[in-house]
Amino acid sequence: MRLGLIGAGNMASALARGIGEPVLVFDVDRDKARSLADELGGEVVGSNAELAERADTVVLCHKPPQLRDVAAEVGGQARVVVTILAATTTGQVEDAYPGVPVYRFIPNIPAEVRRGVLCYTPGSRASDGPEEEVMALFSRAGTIIRLDDERLIEPAMALMACGPAFMALVAESFADAGAAHGLDRDDAVRMTVETMGGTADYLVQQGWDLEGLRTRVATPGGVTERGLIQLEELDLRDVCRAAVDTVVEATMR
Repeated sequence: MRLGLIGAGNMASALARGIGEPVLVFDVDRDKARSLADELGGEVVGSNAELAERADTVVLCHKPPQLRDVAAEVGGQARVVVTILAATTTGQVEDAYPGVPVYRFIPNIPAEVRRGVLCYTPGSRASDGPEEEVMALFSRAGTIIRLDDERLIEPAMALMACGPAFMALVAESFADAGAAHGLDRDDAVRMTVETMGGTADYLVQQGWDLEGLRTRVATPGGVTERGLIQLEELDLRDVCRAAVDTVVEATMR
């Protein structure tokens, strides 16, 4: 299956690198398109129409407000459409590309290193197209989580698409705290990031038992428990909830 990417921004590039196939690329920024195509052994094309004509699957990676204009440029040439557009439902994409199977993914930046999370919602005609082949191809970039209720995409985005930035801020904050107590900051960053990665791997192997891990690490009356109590008293849960609420509200306007 040859993919054609309309748009070569950060998320499109991360996803394409994770999938690891030569791609056709069109972007108004020709240098950006050329860089991605050359990296993956693909090709820059001259227009959206040419891309749709030559690609087996068109992947919409442009800005959401451009949906109608891009569809008009494609001119009915698309046979299969994958969309990674935020705040744009499968119904809206199907209206722009009538009669075409549509598959919606929301990926995150770790897809670039094949450790991404990709939330997936099928369009109404998904079963009429190459759904299994699309799923197999995109699963190279990470874990696919299917959401049959498309309204859940917004809170999902807050966790997995915005999440890497949120977690980077948390890691930075802990590293700064360690450096304030005399650790070399580079060492503190490495300790924090490696601990995050190891914790994630451990939780996967333990069936995502968050409470169980906290209990195992935090000996009653010990220093970890004291630190956890401080985080609770400073309303860490409310801070995280506020970040998620803000993202959901912003994407639903």
